[in-house]
Amino acid sequence: MNEISSPVRRPRSLPPLLSLRAFEAAAAHLSFQRAAHELSVTPSAISHQVRALEETLGRPLFRRLTRQLALTPAGQRLFDDLRAGFDALEAGIERLRQPAALQAVTLTTNTAFAARWVLPRMAGFRKACPGIELRLHASDTLVDLARGDADIAVRSGSGNWPGLAVSELMAEQYAPLCSPMLGLKRASELPKHQLIHADWQPGAAAPATWPRWFREAGIAPPRGQSMKATGLSFSDETHAILAALAGHGVALLSLTLAAEELRSGALVQPFGPALDTGSYFLATAHGRENEPAIRGVWDWIASQAAAPA
Repeated sequence: MNEISSPVRRPRSLPPLLSLRAFEAAAAHLSFQRAAHELSVTPSAISHQVRALEETLGRPLFRRLTRQLALTPAGQRLFDDLRAGFDALEAGIERLRQPAALQAVTLTTNTAFAARWVLPRMAGFRKACPGIELRLHASDTLVDLARGDADIAVRSGSGNWPGLAVSELMAEQYAPLCSPMLGLKRASELPKHQLIHADWQPGAAAPATWPRWFREAGIAPPRGQSMKATGLSFSDETHAILAALAGHGVALLSLTLAAEELRSGALVQPFGPALDTGSYFLATAHGRENEPAIRGVWDWIASQAAAPA
């Protein structure tokens, strides 16, 4: 047998809503004509609904005077209750119409990662987390997460940062990359090409520099080219990527940040080795990792890092 009504909740016993609305408007204006104008109906329709309500309740709600209406004591009580109820209903509907306030989360990371990895994914974030406003702070200067200068960070390095909740995102490697129009195939051909350098922050545990690459490759560096005094040098890795794309030389670049150019063939990795530089990590102040908005950003970044290239 189908259950039509709840065993706990009894059906509401209410007069028709049209009658209640007509009465509330007429009581507010003390006029059927003005109530009709408010509700976009005729005065006779208002009068009919009010009389139907009076018959339902079994008592008069108005005293009908010459060219004037006055509320009876019962009508005044009903008007006060209906006005409060309609005001609450209207406020509730208005809250539903208003878009929910966005929760702002500030993500801080270095300028290259912000430009090359986060920004291309921002449209996807808005679809995945519509209730969160993601504010991107791109800077090569570390901010104090414990002090609240930002809510969440993507940092590269060892991940050993006291006071922070940390989760590894992905390992990072740097390798020689260049435009295919250079025709570079072997490391022995490097002396024919300009080396492109990008600055690393002081104190980086394992910076990917050309002197290090030549050591790990077991190759003697071309004379004078192991130092930044020769070739092109940039303070931002994004500019080094652009220089390599333009065919200005060979750069040691992040395989993560140059992934799109490698997929498209705009850049190639002609040879190894690739240098390990640590990993990218998610970090936030201890105790904040389960705040709903921070967790939403955290999980979204983690899902993007785990997604197939």
